[in-house]
Amino acid sequence: MPIDFIRGASYPFRAVRFFSHHPKLLQYLAIPLGVNVVLGGLLYTFSLRWAWRTAGTGYTWVSTSLIGLIDRLPPWLQWLDYGANFLGGLLGLIFIAAVFIAVGLLLVQFGVILGAPWYGQLSEKIEKLRTSRLEIIEVGIIRDIGRAILFELKKLALVLAIAPLLFGINFLPGIGSVLSSLGGLAVTLTIICLDFFDAALERRRFTFRQKLRQVYQALPGSAGFGLVCLGLISLPLLNLVTIPLCVASGTLFVCDRLLPKLNPPASDD
Repeated sequence: MPIDFIRGASYPFRAVRFFSHHPKLLQYLAIPLGVNVVLGGLLYTFSLRWAWRTAGTGYTWVSTSLIGLIDRLPPWLQWLDYGANFLGGLLGLIFIAAVFIAVGLLLVQFGVILGAPWYGQLSEKIEKLRTSRLEIIEVGIIRDIGRAILFELKKLALVLAIAPLLFGINFLPGIGSVLSSLGGLAVTLTIICLDFFDAALERRRFTFRQKLRQVYQALPGSAGFGLVCLGLISLPLLNLVTIPLCVASGTLFVCDRLLPKLNPPASDD
């Protein structure tokens, strides 16, 4: 189990090595990188300005409220002022980190959609090089667009369906917030795997449930893959480069760990 998790986590780094062996594939990254730079610049400019102002306001409110309470305590407890300032600053940093993660996820959603034609070509080339074959089920451009829109809507529906449950679990005494946080992380990793596996799985016209099944059947490797990709897409500015890398590594993951189970080798009998 831990070995599968580590192997899954290694795929973004395997993708780097794969590009080093096949440098011609880098031509398929030029336009997606340009899209990510423009989109990421807009998202970070507006979201981080808002986050910085909000974190500053929150820091002032938390530290002022706590210091007001501490002032009512005996003089020998006045050193707790430092703790109030520290807590206010820590909450502000956690908030800004959460904004970084949220912007990274938004960048993935919009960046992958806008760069889909080039990511699709990249994924096809990787699969052909990795497996020496390429499977594509053609359905026509109109139906293809419809499937892409439906895929995004079903991901949104999945999140909206689970969110109230996680919110309710949060109020359980003791471990409620821990369980809610773990559940939120599991949903996030699922969405990440769906996004980065999709280029290879969509060529086979899997349904949304089939794609979900592939993600969960690949556990714990898919969890390791998703966790590393979450870290990579949450790094400001660097994620403009790591998102295409995660798309490539998702195709490699599918080729190595999912396709052999879908297409087992023929028997000699």
